[in-house]
Amino acid sequence: MTDLPPVFTTLESEVRGYCRTWPTVFDQARGSRVYDADGRSWVDFFAGAGALNYGHNNPRMKRPLLAYLERDGLTHALDMATQAKQAFLETFDEVVLKPRALDYKVQFPGPTGTNAVEAALKLARKVTGREAVVGFTNAFHGMTLGALAVTGNSMKRAGAGIPLVHATPMPYDNYLGGRTPDFLWFESLLEDSGSGLNKPAAVIVETVQGEGGINVARAEWLRGLAELCKRHDILLIVDDVQMGCGRTGPFFSFEAAGITPDIVCLSKSISGYGLPMAVTLFRRELDVWSPGEHNGTFRGYNPAFVTATAALDYWRDDALEKDVFASGEQIGRVLGDLVDEFAGLGAEQRGVGLVRGLTFEDPDTADRISAEAFRRGLLVETSGPRGEVVKLMPPLTIAQDELDEGLDLFTSAVRAAARG
Repeated sequence: MTDLPPVFTTLESEVRGYCRTWPTVFDQARGSRVYDADGRSWVDFFAGAGALNYGHNNPRMKRPLLAYLERDGLTHALDMATQAKQAFLETFDEVVLKPRALDYKVQFPGPTGTNAVEAALKLARKVTGREAVVGFTNAFHGMTLGALAVTGNSMKRAGAGIPLVHATPMPYDNYLGGRTPDFLWFESLLEDSGSGLNKPAAVIVETVQGEGGINVARAEWLRGLAELCKRHDILLIVDDVQMGCGRTGPFFSFEAAGITPDIVCLSKSISGYGLPMAVTLFRRELDVWSPGEHNGTFRGYNPAFVTATAALDYWRDDALEKDVFASGEQIGRVLGDLVDEFAGLGAEQRGVGLVRGLTFEDPDTADRISAEAFRRGLLVETSGPRGEVVKLMPPLTIAQDELDEGLDLFTSAVRAAARG
């Protein structure tokens, strides 16, 4: 199927995006493979933009979800106490927080990543009494107004329709190509009373900028940022919406840098099953909310608690983390071979764990690769400020044969697009 039924073009808004890249009607999915209504299949190196780290319809989550629904388990409960929420909180504390010595409170701000970010920004401003928040070049934090204000992409920012204020961009790691010491500009502004920079309430950062083009911050850069924030009494927010839940290897992407953020935003794969769920974590002493001061109708979606609790079983040992590193190294080797093969076209690879990218000097090459991959039976998307990076994000649980198949398809697509 190559043409969509007319209802999608005549009735659905022009804002739709992914269906333009992948013009078929999808119907089923299992593990690392999706199927359209005609039965054609694709290996999935997209994973719901990071919302399906454990694959599609993972039976370890599907079975408890179906059992919960079959017994008429409570679906909608706002922020009431429920057994499903209790099980998640207890398991999250046991499996994730305590082993990492993280004394965080848990807030359910609403069902999406941008909800988690908005809660983090509001809380930082409430705690400090300051308005400004520092973000970074090429950052992406969500599509609501507060999150957009600390997002770098000009096209997405323009969609706000109003000025986006109380946010200041700073250069991300290696943005200036190593020409200046880390944080020279930032700290100079903070220490100069004539700089015009109001002291920020917080800094918000992604350890790996996924939508920004698979830009990986060095561990030493992240440690330097954490130390700067501590020196200047600024809260550090890590947006782990896309890179958390094991995407880079450990459960939290900031673990490798050895830092402890003041506030952490999680969503996407926290539910484990692709169900809407988000979490904002913060140091216990920052919990200055009044009851109901930040809320949302779907901040307690109990089916998501059920699947999220089941997903945490993957983190009772380090087996999945080791698999992520091994699969990531395999992808890195394949990308390295392609970089060597197409050195004359300025090929470059980026990434860590199971978030990888390939880019060429000609930014249109990424679109051609994505299209060629779709025709061959592989789903990959593009990212970066010009869509110049082909982004590979397979499920963390992908089987070896499907990983091999997907990489073969990707290699074929790259060769066709780069040479054609």
